Amino acid sequence: MARKVRISKDIILQSALNMLIRDGYSSINIKTLAKEIGCSTQPIVWHFDNMEGLRVALWEYAISYAKSKLDTNVSNAVEAFEHTGRAYVDMAVNEPNLFRFLYLGENKRHSINSFGAITTNKNNAEQIRKIAEYLGIPEENVSRYLQNTIIYAHGVATLVATNVIAASEEEMMAMINRAADGFLMQEGVPAEKLPQ
Repeated sequence: MARKVRISKDIILQSALNMLIRDGYSSINIKTLAKEIGCSTQPIVWHFDNMEGLRVALWEYAISYAKSKLDTNVSNAVEAFEHTGRAYVDMAVNEPNLFRFLYLGENKRHSINSFGAITTNKNNAEQIRKIAEYLGIPEENVSRYLQNTIIYAHGVATLVATNVIAASEEEMMAMINRAADGFLMQEGVPAEKLPQ
């Protein structure tokens, strides 16, 4: 008798994430996911009970995946902010289905839409402090600069992820960098002190 292959929770979630990235959130249900994995629906129901349980777990799994792409080991706070922005733009260009799922409310039950969390998050507060120190401006000015840059970057990324405009990652980053420079100058940073 052949030994049964056990379908783990991680296999199911990774397959669901692959489907989400490739085909979009609406393509995922228990039957299509089982077909993707090559198993019956039983392991999915056993691990997640129902579609709602799978949705919640997929949301958490997708967030973890996105955070791993956005995290950086760069110690310079300005470079770390730019790395995060570049990874965000990369997701909009190369994984638009994931971008829409996480940031545009495609999953009605979950979305990342708490703007206040950006500046009150403990790690972000430390980054704001370091950027303020580096640029020689108050933390309040840095918070406004980050908010404006994030709003602008999100707008550009959204336009690309929803196929309203076509732009390469390099073009998007150039637009965002020009806007960020303008936002810094509004906050009192002289042109010669702008990050290169």
